Amino acid sequence: MSLIQSQPETTDPESGIEGGQALSNAQTQFFIPATSSLHERRPRTLKHGDSFAVFDHSGDAISGPGSPEGLYHRDTRHLSHLYLTINGMRPILLSSALRDDNAMLTCDLANPDFIGEDGRVAVEHDLIHLRRTRFLWKDGLYERLTIRNFDTETRTATLNLAFAADFADLFEIRGMTRLRRGTMNPPQVGTADVLLSYRGRDDRERQTHLHFDPVPTMLTDSNARADITVPPGESRAFFVRICCRKAEARDPLPKQFLKSLREAMQALRLARKRGASIHSSNDLFNEVARRSVADISMLSTDMEYGPYPYAGIPWFSTIFGRDAIITALETLWMDPAVSRGVLGYLAAHQATAFDPAADAEPGKILHEVRHGEMAELGEVPFRHYYGSIDSTPLFVMLAGAYLQRTNDTAFLTTILPNIEAALEWIDSHGDRDDDGFVEYGRQTDQGLQNQGWKDSHDSIFHADGTIARGPIALAEVQAYVYGAWQGASALFTAIGDPGRAACYRERAEELRDRFDAIFFDEALGTYVLALDGDKQPCRVRSSNAGHVLYTGLALEKRAEAVVRTLMAPASFSGWGVRTIASTEKRYNPMSYHNGSIWPHDNALIAAGFSRYGYRREAAQIFEGLFAAATYVDMMRLPELFCGFPRRRSQGPTFYPVACSPQAWSAAAPLALIQSSLGLGFDVAAAQISLQEPTLPHFLDRLTIRHLGIGAASVDIAFDRMGDKVVVKPLGRDGSARVVTIA
Repeated sequence: MSLIQSQPETTDPESGIEGGQALSNAQTQFFIPATSSLHERRPRTLKHGDSFAVFDHSGDAISGPGSPEGLYHRDTRHLSHLYLTINGMRPILLSSALRDDNAMLTCDLANPDFIGEDGRVAVEHDLIHLRRTRFLWKDGLYERLTIRNFDTETRTATLNLAFAADFADLFEIRGMTRLRRGTMNPPQVGTADVLLSYRGRDDRERQTHLHFDPVPTMLTDSNARADITVPPGESRAFFVRICCRKAEARDPLPKQFLKSLREAMQALRLARKRGASIHSSNDLFNEVARRSVADISMLSTDMEYGPYPYAGIPWFSTIFGRDAIITALETLWMDPAVSRGVLGYLAAHQATAFDPAADAEPGKILHEVRHGEMAELGEVPFRHYYGSIDSTPLFVMLAGAYLQRTNDTAFLTTILPNIEAALEWIDSHGDRDDDGFVEYGRQTDQGLQNQGWKDSHDSIFHADGTIARGPIALAEVQAYVYGAWQGASALFTAIGDPGRAACYRERAEELRDRFDAIFFDEALGTYVLALDGDKQPCRVRSSNAGHVLYTGLALEKRAEAVVRTLMAPASFSGWGVRTIASTEKRYNPMSYHNGSIWPHDNALIAAGFSRYGYRREAAQIFEGLFAAATYVDMMRLPELFCGFPRRRSQGPTFYPVACSPQAWSAAAPLALIQSSLGLGFDVAAAQISLQEPTLPHFLDRLTIRHLGIGAASVDIAFDRMGDKVVVKPLGRDGSARVVTIA
């Protein structure tokens, strides 16, 4: 992600800077202000395609400093304010819930006491019920507001919807100050519709078009009033459609609402059917797993290459390379289509030339894509930005993992030139000083200062707390390179090129020995965080070492020490492994990367533990994250939470501006299932293997259905009997077998 980087003084483009890069004040670069806690607001989120929406529990979007609420499309907020009143008063909130599949938000409200002109209660509270039913489909937000009268008399409800569109760029909402903005166009108010629009400094017009049905009693450029009379025991409906473009209302809104809702729910059903399904003996875990699958489906946008999981809402609802690759790796056992979609898109958008402003070099894989006005003008560098050191080796690593899971050499052959270009980038540009390790350093002072997954400005440091200067070689990046070379070896073997296969296999083994000699620190009992630009080790106990286990780079003899260090109280909080241990100089459990707990990080660590046979410790991580999820609204693991120690009968401490949902966090419980079961695939042999399967203590039984391998699929049940797990194949479709390896 792109957080908390230092930004130098900039200059107005009219003073000579090309591309309008300098429209922001000198400020903390790409900083997300914690003026209020997203967890405290407990927002309700919807997403489809390139649009997403954030509302409060009542279904409103309350504008104001620091508020992320509203309707967004391609990094622009198209609706910044939406506020419902009944007879001039805000309704009483009864409940607010997303469907389990994230298809629809329902808010149940009731009237407060209505006071008459004589000062007495004219209508008591809770006699008029309001239900707001809302969903996103394509680039439109649809709402049905149903008013039901439970009084014995006919009542007239005056509904008023106040609305506004600020057309703010997402980076403005995240805290960046712009010296100049575009121009708001005069609003166009019709009988039953309002068009709001803005012409940006990029000369693009962005529009918000609101339609109402039935025709409002009064309509202005900021309010729609409807006087609705409802007899006793009856109900009436008021429909609203808000599009992020000018859209004609060909059909009446009630018909559009129902038609679009059917299409939206059908699309989600098809996405869920694509992969395996999970059910367990623990109802709470079933909720966590359902939410995980639903969130990944919601966050995924259908591209021509397949589904692509956007990183997270609200700040990162766009293409990210690293996040999507790791999400794909976490879900590959369940749904290989996600991996194919990610590989296809990233291959098509691989860098082919040098562009210092975008940190691009030939063969490099994307970090981030943005479509907003600030990106178009170059005020932020993320229009097509390549400033991550790990996306490129992870891309090759995912290709190798996809091959192992699917044996889909036909598809991988189509992106083989991209895989070869990525391998060439590792050699030619990734290893900047020819020392045999891949390191990063930004090409301009506008780029991200740190370019690993821990990209805060202070996340890479020495034991005394001093910030490491680059170029920096991160421990986990070397692990990803090892995984990339192993994957390349497997791929070249599969396509009949044994010479190159042997070359990459030998290079991977040579890297293993060299990495161990330089990165392992006996005194720390683990791998150092990184090497700085002077090749001095950053002697910090960090979660990054778990990624070394994840790809198999660690020597067998080191695994026990690394596991012991990561599971010591200084690192393992009880909820999960902290990004850095509490013994380290910059430890702060409330920081973004220096002591917090990230679910995806822990999922990769647990997979590393499982690889080296430490399944009990992997199960501890699984239990901690599951327990944390039970304390979170909607059983949804957030992007991260604070690293304070776990206390009996208390939940975790939340990070104030963590994204939720977040794709790689949503995928973490699913990845932990694979780690627990030791689940592997041999497509050529039509065989699913289970290496010393275990279940955490909160699961007595787990059932996986429609687990695909080649053209076949199987259903498997797992029953925990003390410390053992009994595997029971339940059925199969096609030729496949399940093998348990003790």
